[in-house]
Amino acid sequence: MLRYLLLALFSATFLCPLSAMAHFQELIPSHDIVSTPSESQLSLSLKFTHPMSQGPLMNMARPVQFGVVGPEGKQDLLATLQSQSIQGAQTFNAQYRIKRPGDYLFYVEPAAYWEPAEGKMIVHYTKVVVDAFGMEDNWDAEIGLPVEIVPLTRPFGLWTGNLFQGVVKRNGKPVPFAEVEVEWRNDGSITPPADPYITQVVHADANGTFSYVMPKAGWWGFAALLEGKKPMKNPEGKEVPVERGGLIWVFTRDMK
Repeated sequence: MLRYLLLALFSATFLCPLSAMAHFQELIPSHDIVSTPSESQLSLSLKFTHPMSQGPLMNMARPVQFGVVGPEGKQDLLATLQSQSIQGAQTFNAQYRIKRPGDYLFYVEPAAYWEPAEGKMIVHYTKVVVDAFGMEDNWDAEIGLPVEIVPLTRPFGLWTGNLFQGVVKRNGKPVPFAEVEVEWRNDGSITPPADPYITQVVHADANGTFSYVMPKAGWWGFAALLEGKKPMKNPEGKEVPVERGGLIWVFTRDMK
């Protein structure tokens, strides 16, 4: 009897599919660099998913904040969001026209997401930088999100194999030894040979600075995940832990 109980425990622990995969809030623009007027109309896609695994998509409630910091100051873009259903999950997209040269820092604060498999609420404050017409004047600016990755490497114009560095900050202060998860937004060309290849993990140093070399062209997401200092109520009204993440997306191209 003991043998069968041990086998059952092993199966339940190790053989069941892992449901607690890394979650990433996507905020992906149609262009990371705007070089011509014909590219000035941006489309932005917002999805909550597992990018390296190509899903599944999680249902997004309407975000709390969505905006941009650029040459015209800080703009609230929440009203521009359009919802759509993909694979039965709600996602969002938006349109934005670039009017002036400069760096545009798009950001989103999604509504808290209840993840029963992990027993916690998840809030991922996410941003992406789009450069317009070569001004390059504000890419390292801080938006002031509760958890934020501030880039030390210019987050556009990157070749495959470039080193990306950023500082993890909470309420404007560096977070020593913060854990940062890294995923490539899979286009279907790569099948990870084992689970550890899906999500790369690095730790920041004592100053909150982390580094990662991006080995393939495409979109890369960096997610600094911190435990919230205060619990939050889940949909059943029970107080549970909160994961507050700071994310940034960067794009790399092959040198040809």
